[in-house]
Amino acid sequence: MDAPGPTLVVRLDQLPVGALALGVELARLRHALAGTAYAELNKIALYGPATRAGHTLDYRFVQALPGGGFDFRAGCGHSLLACVVADGRPGPVTVRALTTGDTIHCEREREPHGDGGAFTLSFLRSPTAPGTLPTGRPVDVLSGVPVSLVRYGNPYVFVDARHLPRHGDDALRDRLLALRADAARILGHPPRSALPKIAVFADGPEGLSVRALTVGGWHPRLALTGAAALAAAGALDGTVVPAPAGPVRTPGGTVTVSAAADRIRVHHKRAEVLGTLELPWRVHATA
Repeated sequence: MDAPGPTLVVRLDQLPVGALALGVELARLRHALAGTAYAELNKIALYGPATRAGHTLDYRFVQALPGGGFDFRAGCGHSLLACVVADGRPGPVTVRALTTGDTIHCEREREPHGDGGAFTLSFLRSPTAPGTLPTGRPVDVLSGVPVSLVRYGNPYVFVDARHLPRHGDDALRDRLLALRADAARILGHPPRSALPKIAVFADGPEGLSVRALTVGGWHPRLALTGAAALAAAGALDGTVVPAPAGPVRTPGGTVTVSAAADRIRVHHKRAEVLGTLELPWRVHATA
């Protein structure tokens, strides 16, 4: 939920040896969805028991790209939470994100009148830790536009709306894509890869509002890693992003974040199992 589409969740021990090394095997897995309600699915999450002390689950994210390729470097917080929900363990779960190197603590919230299905995800890294500002600068200038490049959960580019076109989604999207390509070159990513992500924000009387791009278009709300990166940027001195003073507004509703000295929290997030599918290699997957 809150994600632009569902995730195909697969246990790592149900894939054949070497499947991750062979894009053709993952393409076959994705092709097996043809004819189902998930034919256009572009997120794959692989998980299994943790192989490092202090963790519950290991998790790897694969982003399927337009044209049939895959990106193994991005992260996805909603897909991570989908693995936690699919695994069904009671109590808090600590996940090691193999793709990004993050450790995320997932804990059910105690809702006085809810169903107990909401989670708080804590990214267990200080926002001031080395590497959060990948260029070492709180502000970089791309094609004359001041931006902040932040690496937290995923690498993100944050842009103040005052520096962008005010009319027309197409003009805004094209400008953001051009800035994202500039940032990709600086950060060492191919311009057409899934990284870095990019989001535009406005700070007004009602608080912070954000709009972000994802693979294939506009994100309906804000990626969970985007919310974490936004909070991290707001916790650092000198970035273009102000610290969120309350819920952050997005096109699809509000997102709640909080920053502490040793972690960033994203609150009230949900995921649900939509169904179970029989796929190649006798894989049992949930989407």
